[in-house]
Amino acid sequence: MRVVIVGAGFGGIGAAIELQRHGFRDITILDHGPQLGGTWRDNSYPGAACDVPSHLYSFSFAQRRNWSRLCSPQEEILGYLTDVATQFGVDRLVVPDTRVASCDWDDARQVWRTTSEDGRSWESEAIVVATGQLHQPAYPTIEGADRFQGHRFHSARWDHDYDRRGKRVAVIGTGASAVQFVPEIAEQASRLFVFQRTGNWFLPRKNRAYPPLLRAIFQHVPGVQAFRRKFMFFYCESLTMMIRHPRSWGRLGHLRSAAFMRLQLRDPEVRRKVWPDYTFGCKRILFSSAFLPALQRPNVEVVTERITSLSDRGVVTSDGVEREVDCVIYGTGFKTNDFMFPMAINGTGGRALSDVWADGAHAHLGITVPGFPSMFVMYGPNTNTSGGSIIAYHEAQSAYIRQALEQVARRRAAAIEVRAEVEAASDAEVQRSFDGTAWTRCDSWYRTPDGRIVANWPHYMRDYFERTRELDPDEFEFLEPAA
Repeated sequence: MRVVIVGAGFGGIGAAIELQRHGFRDITILDHGPQLGGTWRDNSYPGAACDVPSHLYSFSFAQRRNWSRLCSPQEEILGYLTDVATQFGVDRLVVPDTRVASCDWDDARQVWRTTSEDGRSWESEAIVVATGQLHQPAYPTIEGADRFQGHRFHSARWDHDYDRRGKRVAVIGTGASAVQFVPEIAEQASRLFVFQRTGNWFLPRKNRAYPPLLRAIFQHVPGVQAFRRKFMFFYCESLTMMIRHPRSWGRLGHLRSAAFMRLQLRDPEVRRKVWPDYTFGCKRILFSSAFLPALQRPNVEVVTERITSLSDRGVVTSDGVEREVDCVIYGTGFKTNDFMFPMAINGTGGRALSDVWADGAHAHLGITVPGFPSMFVMYGPNTNTSGGSIIAYHEAQSAYIRQALEQVARRRAAAIEVRAEVEAASDAEVQRSFDGTAWTRCDSWYRTPDGRIVANWPHYMRDYFERTRELDPDEFEFLEPAA
């Protein structure tokens, strides 16, 4: 059975390892970048790191005991993924510099044809779309952006050749990426303007390097790593519990976050500007002990007035003030609701996935969609986590996909396709489960413009693992081979 995987990040590499370990040999991984790595290859801005501790943000079957700190920096995570891919021999399966244009199901021949923008193509009996939710930079629509005479770039396309020292810099956006690079920029720029639309709820993260004694304990004392991983798993589950129950457990999270933020925000004016006005957990909770102090440096100004345009010299806000800058950095995140688009995916009868998802993305367990035989999505609709490790979700999805393809092989079928009524019931249950949670209490990147939540899983990590542990063949149809 030939399998094409689109995307060589954690999801694609994890799927390839799982399939290869269970006897699947004809695997091709296509990636638009020059090397594997996904988001940890693309996001190399100063201060880039994961906000999930590394002993949980890593594969359970490839635990590393020599992480430099609790939440590892970008280059260390990229190195880990590269080492794991090499260790399991899937690095040789990656075809780099290959931007996929389309994946088309051939009804007559019962195969997928995957075509790249440069005209190359691959045929396979199954495809795994592992492009994730956070891979396409989102640029704000600002009048006059092309007029600006200075330098500008997105945080996910960081310009490492640009010297920021002594420059006047504008950062637009205060999401998870900006929270990490703003403290670095604040130390180098002569003047830094941070343009914020909404504030964030913060929890502490100092993230100092481990002392030698602690590193030795992690590496050599049996059971310590396993205990830390299990402890962090349940800690993350407690964050989800706070989001799921905003009126009870969520109040504890709110109080803890508010106490931490008040302790850090000594300047009352900055505190007024950055204090969030929505329910704790509705948007992504951010972890940083450096961002709020950086906003109170004498060379930093937080601007909450709406940006109306860019002039040739700087940023103009709704109060008519023009702030002259040398550089604009977009910390505006990603097109989270687009998933794999604009890549075209066409299933049975030539039906486009973009049409099926016109009112918001949906899939059974975030993995399978009716009308798209033997197509599987990694980190698909409603599988994002607000308080856990997406790597753990990847492992569960990889095993589920492997079971699906084993069923196809065992039955000598042409393909496997989730039943429409199963997927519809699954999606309805997921959407109902958001009722009463913090996720519904504000607008966020988790939601479509009409309010449908398409990014997050509404339950706990352990619930997702239980539901994906064993594939139920009765939920699927198996296509008979063509004559």
